[in-house]
Amino acid sequence: MTTANDLIHIAAPASKSLSHRAVIAAALSEGKSRLTGVLQSVDLDHTMDCLRACGATIVRNSDGSVEVTGVSGTPRGGESKPADLDVHESGTTCRLMTGVVAAGRGSFRIHGAPRMHERPIGALAQVLENLGSVFVWEGQKGFPPFVLSTSGVSGGSVNVDAGESSQYVSGLLLAAACGAETTRLGLSGEKVVSWPYVALTLQIMEDFGVPVEVEECDENGNFVACDWRSITHAVPGKTRFVVKPGRYQSRDAAVEGDWSNASYFLAAGATGKRAIELSGLRQDSLQGDRAILDILEEMGAEVSWSENGVKVGPPKNGALRGVTVDMAACPDIVPTVAVVAAQASSRTVISGAAHLRIKECDRIEAMRSQLSKVGAKVQATDDGLIIDPAPLTPGPVDMKSFGDHRIPMSLSILENAGIQPRFDTPECVSKSFPTFWEMWENVR
Repeated sequence: MTTANDLIHIAAPASKSLSHRAVIAAALSEGKSRLTGVLQSVDLDHTMDCLRACGATIVRNSDGSVEVTGVSGTPRGGESKPADLDVHESGTTCRLMTGVVAAGRGSFRIHGAPRMHERPIGALAQVLENLGSVFVWEGQKGFPPFVLSTSGVSGGSVNVDAGESSQYVSGLLLAAACGAETTRLGLSGEKVVSWPYVALTLQIMEDFGVPVEVEECDENGNFVACDWRSITHAVPGKTRFVVKPGRYQSRDAAVEGDWSNASYFLAAGATGKRAIELSGLRQDSLQGDRAILDILEEMGAEVSWSENGVKVGPPKNGALRGVTVDMAACPDIVPTVAVVAAQASSRTVISGAAHLRIKECDRIEAMRSQLSKVGAKVQATDDGLIIDPAPLTPGPVDMKSFGDHRIPMSLSILENAGIQPRFDTPECVSKSFPTFWEMWENVR
């Protein structure tokens, strides 16, 4: 981090989403891969531990790189006793690994923290059962903990309702490449949330040698191959994936910067007195949370790119203004946008994020309750928030983290309004961004 009189320079943290997917793809590969830029966080630690339990060898070197020796497409489960996979509080680990181990041989026990046992996974399990897996639920049906037994993915035509999470699709895609036959995965239900995360999975699979064909339904009702990079959203009944059996190939790869964790610093640039510039972010990134730039720019922030990275500063004239935005494709930055909106001069309406209620906490209610503590006028809706202009009360205030890493990181942006949040569990940021407070001190 460096500073100038009117600019703060920060290196963006590594992408959490791409780190998960790159480590998984490397663990499914033949041979050894060397990955650089892999995020160091509690969630990634649990994903790597789960992959080790499946037979992969994973070593994090002193220079931060990660060396992975894969299982050649066959995660190894237990015979007399299931392999133990503790996902803790990581929904990404739980959903992706549930798909991945279905491609293996033997039995696997997936469990986590108490909150994880309240997060549904039944829609994914139903599809995996159709592909040959057997589930034994230890508690409530459709929720962890459970034991999955499998002899591999059979292939065939199946449909998944990804309304709860796009990670169901990603987990199935990662596993299907290791299947015995071609898998045709269609979409059912009313909607697919967070399509960009599916695109990240397709990108990583292609990088590791197992490209996926994506088809869309034409006006005659026929499925036609298309370029998945051109897709902005997937329509149930009109989009499907064709995954042919293949082998993940080991490789050396670098993980790009993370737009989700960068959002707090970009928002701080928009709401503060000094612009902030972040390096390590791709301008052409497939990450859905890149939308933070478009949202901040629509709110009036100054946004520009240079060879040093992306710079965000406050409006040149006047205050930030509110926006109306559907955030189904970028739900992780809803808390960030909500805090910026509380400092805007007109109404903001956030929609499309109903699934935030089943994250590490109910993020919609969490943001409503905590922003209200400082005088913000916030209404919670079924799928988002409505935030109207109101004077915020400066000074120290006790705030709850709800054990959810994204709550304190986003609420810290209130410091630009003269508010001093004091969190009950500030250490919960280690789930995805262990160095957040150290980097935030530089912003202060």
